[in-house]
Amino acid sequence: MLKEFKNFIMTGNVVEFAVAVIMAGAVGGVVNGFVNDIVMPFVGYFSGGVDFADKKIILTEAVAASEGVAEVAEVAIRYGTWVNTLVNLVIVGFVMFMIVKAYNKTKKPVVEEASAPAGPSQEELLAEIRDLLKK
Repeated sequence: MLKEFKNFIMTGNVVEFAVAVIMAGAVGGVVNGFVNDIVMPFVGYFSGGVDFADKKIILTEAVAASEGVAEVAEVAIRYGTWVNTLVNLVIVGFVMFMIVKAYNKTKKPVVEEASAPAGPSQEELLAEIRDLLKK
């Protein structure tokens, strides 16, 4: 069983998949930083100084205790964070599209093999056999 597991793990597909998952996590962090620190400030600037990360609809206000510690946490719909996530999705989708497009260009086009020349038809073969039998 251990040998089978080792063979399974060492196959190319599993190793490639593991590398892809690790790379996806790293790329996700880079894209999140890009969106939150570069793209969204531009969007906020052109939309009148709005910071989408702080946008929310408060359903229940937080209740503070006497020491300033929240006794009841705030309940809110954070739609600004959702907008940031949608921008992340669009950017990651576009990058993946560009990667797949570049990969497809590197693949050689499939060249169809020249078909073999057509041989004689069944009727021609039968006629040839008939002529040979007459001799």
